[in-house]
Order: sequence, then structure tokens, then C-alpha cells
Amino acid sequence: MSIRHGLLALLERGPRYGSQLRTEFESRTGSTWPLNVGQVYTTLARLERDGLVAPGGEDAAGHTLYAITDSGRAELHQWYERPVDRTNPPRDELSIKLAMAVGAPGVDIRAVIQAQRHATIKAMQDYTRLKAQALAAIESGKSRERDDVAWLLVLEQLIFQTEAEARWLDHSEARLVRLSLPADRRAEPDPSQAADTDAPAAAAAAAAPKLRAFRTPRG
Repeated sequence: MSIRHGLLALLERGPRYGSQLRTEFESRTGSTWPLNVGQVYTTLARLERDGLVAPGGEDAAGHTLYAITDSGRAELHQWYERPVDRTNPPRDELSIKLAMAVGAPGVDIRAVIQAQRHATIKAMQDYTRLKAQALAAIESGKSRERDDVAWLLVLEQLIFQTEAEARWLDHSEARLVRLSLPADRRAEPDPSQAADTDAPAAAAAAAAPKLRAFRTPRG
């Protein structure tokens, strides 16, 4: 997440002070990535050091305002135009956890997958409920539409992300079951059924005892 560019985007709309930037950032993203004031002022100090923002006086309450500079505006629009770099993906705790759980002493990897699947599905339900609320607010005309539309886009990304995670967990469980079978029983899937991605979760659950091949006894 680029706090740096998020703050520049808010400052392009006019001078702001630190607490105001935090409130507007969280409003725009539905507090999905909460900020504290310390983060905001640390980032502002770095932006000022780099010539991307400059102090812009004070408001009536004595808050120090920051304004975007021409260099900051150019940096912001380059960010908008530049695709997000996927060559160095961020570390994903779930992927690391499953990778380390394979063959770990005393770890039931199926239990790890099942626990995560339950949490993922609950998160998906929560996001879907929030999406319905955001849509209702927009359609009622009683919302701050720009912030609600921005929040809706964030929610939909989270929904797609959790849907993909749930499918990956199903796939991982089915993959582990398949790899636990003797070599002569590992039939390649029918190409015409490739869209089903190995097997649905129900089939994996039925074959769950075979996952013991990936569980190493303690001692």
C-alpha cells in the first residue's frame, strides 16, 4: 500500500493537515488500512524532504497545512499511469504458512486449510454485507458519493481476493490429496474438465485421510 501516493492524491484536492489527511484516507478506503497520525506526519516529512509537498501556512485552528508541489503533482500522475509492479510480490502469510506446514512435525495440514477456509468464507460474507450497505448508500443519494464509490471499489477487490483465496485453498487440499496417492494411481485430469481445477472441496474432504502422508509424527 502506498501511503505516500495516497496522501499526495488527497493533497491534490487542496492543502490539508495531518489528522485531516488520516481521516480522509480512512474514509476513502473504508478504514481497510487504518493509519495513525504518526505515520501520516512521518510520511509528510519525507514528502517535504523530497520536494513533493511544502508547508502551506496554518488554518484558523493553528494546524500546519501541507500543499502539494508541482513535483509532487507530477509524481502523483506518474503513479496513476504506472502499473503496479508484480515482479516482487509482497510476502503472503498464508502461502508461507502452508509451505512450512507441509511435512512439519505434528501439523495436520488439512486442519490448517480448514481453519483458514472458515475464516476466508466469513470474511467474504462480511465484505459482501458491507458492499450491499455501500450500494444502498449510493443509490439513496444520502452518501458522500465519491468516498462511497471509492470504498465500494476497495470492497469489491477484497471480495474478489477472498474468492480467489477460497478457490486456492480448495485447490491446495485437492493437490495434497492427489500427491499423497501412490504414483500408479495418480491419473492426469481429463483436459475437458480442466476448468474444475483438480477437484472441488467436497471431493478433497472425502479423501482427507490421505493427507496424513503430509503429517510427520512427533519425535
